[in-house]
Amino acid sequence: MIKINDIHVYYGGIHAIKGITIEVEKGSVVSLIGANGAGKSTTLRAIMSLEKPKEGTITYKDKDITYEKTRDLVKNGLVLVPEGRHVFTNLTVEENLILGAYLRKDNDKVKEDIKWVYELFPRLLERKEQLAGTMSGGEQQMLAVARALMSKPELLLMDEPSLGLAPLIVKDIFEIIKKINSLGVTILLIEQNAKVALEISDYAYVMETGKIVLEGKGKDLLNDENVKKAYLGA
Repeated sequence: MIKINDIHVYYGGIHAIKGITIEVEKGSVVSLIGANGAGKSTTLRAIMSLEKPKEGTITYKDKDITYEKTRDLVKNGLVLVPEGRHVFTNLTVEENLILGAYLRKDNDKVKEDIKWVYELFPRLLERKEQLAGTMSGGEQQMLAVARALMSKPELLLMDEPSLGLAPLIVKDIFEIIKKINSLGVTILLIEQNAKVALEISDYAYVMETGKIVLEGKGKDLLNDENVKKAYLGA
């Protein structure tokens, strides 16, 4: 579905991404794990054209999107749930969801999809008139995911969805990720909770200082001694 081929990204004089190649097959869950500063978020930003690679290509559904506009990527089913949630704090839950569908033309189906995401996230239905900024971190994360779903994504990029959340809420978030994937949405996931990420991933990549240093099936990496020592606390 998407292939990142030998991309290089710079922040001024800093070589942040050093020629990585990643492939995500349609219908799969793929994780990108690594320490802070490894270049994981920059990779997602490059996919979404928020950062421009100096070299390499990004292909989505057999089309070169390396220098596409971000809004055109969203229209074409490529959607990012950013790190830190970034909900519209002064708007209600439902207003946030409506903004998630901003680029859609099928207005008659937007209301149906709002009902659908409320079924997926019952807690949001209970708080649909509440200002997003007054909700807990877990509820805001659910809203960020629900808002992204309102764009009708085919490929959902998720940047640290469990960051700062209590363990029970993390479990809920990952159950939701699995359910979204079961509905046909392909997922590329960045997550510092490597164990949970690898458990739900079909395939995964380990990133260090801008490079891919290891890759394989999620279950295989769970049992890899190097991964255990570096990321799983073994």
